[in-house]
Amino acid sequence: MATYSRVLLSGSTSGRTIPVTGTNTGTANTIHTAVAGAASFDELYVWASNVTGTAATLTLEWGATGDPTDHMVKALSIPANSPPIPIVTGQVLNGGLLCKAFSGTGSAINLTGYVNRIV
Repeated sequence: MATYSRVLLSGSTSGRTIPVTGTNTGTANTIHTAVAGAASFDELYVWASNVTGTAATLTLEWGATGDPTDHMVKALSIPANSPPIPIVTGQVLNGGLLCKAFSGTGSAINLTGYVNRIV
């Protein structure tokens, strides 16, 4: 029988926000590193908020960096001074793959969330 546990996004320190400072795929911030192997899964929940007075775009890479194949969202406009907006709502990742993010404007977007780990 599978067991579920809630864990923090690995890119977060003690559950704090993850500032998206990267502005392209080469400087993208790691949001989470998924559980290793093929038998377990990480179910991710991620929210984005824009902490500046100008709209900013968010690209979320899912497992790899191929454009557009590996983009969960690409250049999604996040409104200025926004509250947390759901971006990832339970999609799964495993195999030690990475979820990474970058923005058209560095340090404009903060990400928060958690993972339901299923083993």
